[in-house]
Amino acid sequence: MNDNSPPPLVLAHREGHVLRLTLNRAAARNALSESLMAALQSALGRAAVEKPLRVIILAAEGSAFCAGHDLKEMTAHRKDADKGVAAYTALFTQCSKLMQTIVRHPKPIIAQVQGIATAAGCQLVASCDLAIASSTARFATPGVNIGLFCSTPMVALSRNVTRKHAMEMLLTGEMVSAEDARSIGLINRVVAPDALEAETMALAQLIASKPAHTVKIGKEAFYRQLEMPLSEAYDYASRVMTDNMLDAEAAEGIGAFIEKREPKWPE
Repeated sequence: MNDNSPPPLVLAHREGHVLRLTLNRAAARNALSESLMAALQSALGRAAVEKPLRVIILAAEGSAFCAGHDLKEMTAHRKDADKGVAAYTALFTQCSKLMQTIVRHPKPIIAQVQGIATAAGCQLVASCDLAIASSTARFATPGVNIGLFCSTPMVALSRNVTRKHAMEMLLTGEMVSAEDARSIGLINRVVAPDALEAETMALAQLIASKPAHTVKIGKEAFYRQLEMPLSEAYDYASRVMTDNMLDAEAAEGIGAFIEKREPKWPE
């Protein structure tokens, strides 16, 4: 990269089995431009096939985690011949694909939230498997305040918190504190700002120490069964456990438990 090249929109740093992906558009409060979403989509795609990687941390540079979509970029498309219909359709399709990629990714993804996460930024947090936030972080779906209801963020939000809490956020657009976000199930933990990175890495390393294929199976099964009726979910989960029982990791783990020794997970 020469001196005139723009900085990467997503920074990648690997530490053992953990990959940290950092949104690097701080001057724009890490707003999800088309380019930033494409960069994150590509980074997640590469990570999916890197066998040594077991956990991904999604972090952000600057004071904001993510302020949602880039409204300036969106507004510019009003001048298009179709008033932006094609551009907006493509943008929200791209965003929906990104959020589903996070949910369906074979590696667990932890959001490390240091600042505000609003609109699609809140959606990004809700889409991650786990989230740890600084005590100074805040969350909102404020689209209603500007005449653009947060309909796509609503999908992820309503699958993480209760209906009434989700509706309150969507209808009022008000900021929610980190502690309140934890109490309603949007995030897992709240920590002091100076402990955020270490606490997130500790959780990532704990998960990375577990058998990788078993975690992959479990993550996929968790999200699939949520969309099923109860009896269908149990039938599906029973099949998953049967297949899992035949896996080498289960044989090693159960054998180690019976023999009272530490398991040696295959790489």
